[in-house]
Amino acid sequence: MATTKYIFVTGGVSSSLGKGIIAASLAKLLQAQGYRTTIQKLDPYINIDPGTLNPYEHGECYVTDDGAETDLDLGHYERFLNVPTSQANNVTTGRIYQSVIDKERRGEFLGKTVQVIPHITDEIKSRIQILGNSGEFDIVITEIGGTVGDIESLPYIEAVRQLKWDLGEHNALVIHLTLVPYLAAAGELKTKPTQHSVKTLMESGVQADILVCRTEHELPLDLRVKLARFCNVTQDSVIQSIDAKTIYDVPNLMLEQGLDKIVLKKLDLKSETPDLKHWNAFLKRHKNPKSEVTIGLIGKYVELQDSYKSILEAFIHAGAENEVKVNVESIHSEYLNADNIKLKLSHLDGALVAPGFGERGISGKIEAIKYVRENNIPFLGICLGMQMAVIEFSRNVLGFKDANSTEMDENTKYPVINLMEEQKDVTEKGGTMRLGQWDCELVENTVASSVYNHKVIKERHRHRYEFNSDYKAEIEAGGMIATGFNPETKLVEIVEIPSHPWFVGVQYHPEYKSTVAKPHPLFMAFVMAAKKHRTANKKK
Repeated sequence: MATTKYIFVTGGVSSSLGKGIIAASLAKLLQAQGYRTTIQKLDPYINIDPGTLNPYEHGECYVTDDGAETDLDLGHYERFLNVPTSQANNVTTGRIYQSVIDKERRGEFLGKTVQVIPHITDEIKSRIQILGNSGEFDIVITEIGGTVGDIESLPYIEAVRQLKWDLGEHNALVIHLTLVPYLAAAGELKTKPTQHSVKTLMESGVQADILVCRTEHELPLDLRVKLARFCNVTQDSVIQSIDAKTIYDVPNLMLEQGLDKIVLKKLDLKSETPDLKHWNAFLKRHKNPKSEVTIGLIGKYVELQDSYKSILEAFIHAGAENEVKVNVESIHSEYLNADNIKLKLSHLDGALVAPGFGERGISGKIEAIKYVRENNIPFLGICLGMQMAVIEFSRNVLGFKDANSTEMDENTKYPVINLMEEQKDVTEKGGTMRLGQWDCELVENTVASSVYNHKVIKERHRHRYEFNSDYKAEIEAGGMIATGFNPETKLVEIVEIPSHPWFVGVQYHPEYKSTVAKPHPLFMAFVMAAKKHRTANKKK
């Protein structure tokens, strides 16, 4: 296919309708028909990237192989497509303006007045087409963040208007995701919000080609006809997106609605029956587990599930692969203490101490790790969770009562976790951590080596602090061993306690690389360890 095709996904009426899931589901259907497909996200906020955003505001920050700190929707893209994303897959308004201003400072505009049109919109158009111009993709889906009518989104909508004209017929289309609310008092679905949303989009010069209507109830034929008539689309271009039990049902729901067919028809591409055999096999296992486990997710952002989105999805993938239902119990570390720890954790089959930054909730994490270590409950610590495991072990096994991370206490007597050497002169916060994919060499005859079955693995990182190797000999003599190292820097990436049934801490983020097609081996092994623990407890 000579020309890359472009699909733009906009949203209207309300935020949080699921543009990312619709985009990922459509991409899956297109990929399953042999089209090389990728997705990118345009975010309208002025931050350069989500790396400095509070998880309470924006959910988790997802990290790609090339070290980009991105929107969590890129996690959905990778989980659905099993194709790595990169810096080019996520663009923010901050990055757009920064690039244009840098060009102006270098004199590239030859003294002209720099304006939103054409300079900002040209930069947006250029970023949109980077992936398409790479020659690696047949179809590029671009999700535009925010809601139509937002001031922040206007330059993106204008860029879409221009691109549709530039690319020509059959090379670009717009899917507008909107809400058709149900008013219980009237007992009716209402189309007026969608009509106004489409009208707002048209005021910017963009005509939606396809409507995807989020709804809690089936859309009757008469409402589809009405929406088609008032929104200037064909009747087969009105697609119902009814609430699903799991996001992984959405590709099949969109297939039933014919979203892929109408998209390919409008792009003048051949349509075939998508090959969803492996996808549906995963769904079958996910929905028909043969056993179950309860795993505690211990962190300080647990009231907002998007903060740990990749971890929760990794448990779904690993659970389905093992035919185990993973019940994730969110436990706020700030409210854990020695008095309530047994009540909160004794029933668990496993415990994961989550990543994070800062001092809040640290004492609760340490109490949790002490309890699961002493009571032989399977444990997985990720990033800060691994660091807390080292601190807990140093305090309660080695007797280093003041052991800590210099992140929490710069003057600690025992800095078993310390600021990385290359981080000591860093003053700016955005994009300056140890980020992206790094090699890790595994020690033979360990849990890690049996889990991965490779000598060298590649995992994604996002941290400033590290295991302090000055204490490695003492910690290993006490019974916690380092089982994974970066081959160049010799940084410790994995720790284990061999005397414990399953106790693993990793400095990296394995959850970022778990997909439907390739569940992460560490999560699969952790779930199996939890299952084994549950079975053993039942026999007592």
